[in-house]
Amino acid sequence: DLALKGHPYIKSPIDMACWDILAKISNLPLCMLLGGRFGDSVDLYRAISQSPPKEMSENVARYRDEGYTKFQLKCGSTVYEDIKRIQLTRNHILNDDKYVLVADANTGWLQHEAMLIIKHTQNEDVYIEEPCASYKENLAIRQKCSNPFIMDECIDSIQQLIQLNNDFGADCVNLKISKLGGITKAKELRDLCIRLNIAMCIEDTWGGDITTAAIAALAHSTPQKYRFSSTDFNSYNTVCNAEGAPQRVNGTFKASKEAGLGVQPRFDVLGEPVAVFK
Repeated sequence: DLALKGHPYIKSPIDMACWDILAKISNLPLCMLLGGRFGDSVDLYRAISQSPPKEMSENVARYRDEGYTKFQLKCGSTVYEDIKRIQLTRNHILNDDKYVLVADANTGWLQHEAMLIIKHTQNEDVYIEEPCASYKENLAIRQKCSNPFIMDECIDSIQQLIQLNNDFGADCVNLKISKLGGITKAKELRDLCIRLNIAMCIEDTWGGDITTAAIAALAHSTPQKYRFSSTDFNSYNTVCNAEGAPQRVNGTFKASKEAGLGVQPRFDVLGEPVAVFK
């Protein structure tokens, strides 16, 4: 950070590689360096891409039958379509309290739209995630929302997490490794969330097998009561860029027990390196 301000997405893979090297030199799985291994496996959520409400509910049913218990509906189209998405899925597909449903607008609602949606879904068992574009707007909605509230895109630094805690701004936060600049800073926020009793979804903005291995290591090294969910990005992709990455089983995954991240990059897929440092 002293040499280059900002650019967290550039720094993240370098930071990830440094942790991988340290864990391999220590002959330990990365999750052990990050805090240990809590529980047998980590619960995953399944993101459901935006489409007509009935189609989305059918996709939820398909993944429910594959073992997932946590689902994130991608909302942000029209107010009444989003209301229908939430109500149809919650009442007809996930009509059991063992399932978790999140309505994620990805900053796509204006404040007046978010107000209408939370009004019409206040009696549904649903979490509301990042409805609006700014922290200030989200905080205003949070103060009027009776359902559990998640902040995601707004949480991009430890300072913002501290502000959120001071404002009682959310019940849960999403920690994305590359948005924060790598595992080092993600661990810093993860540890602070534990001290502050804030539940977390531990994930990233996107990625493949290597990113999924890093997510699994950080998530599995987090005490279970603070793990709201996590995600397995390699199951969304059709290209494998590393061998040995965690694989989902019944809506869960596990961090590797091999040294480091536990993966071997496939250079035939990744191509020639842009630069080599020795």
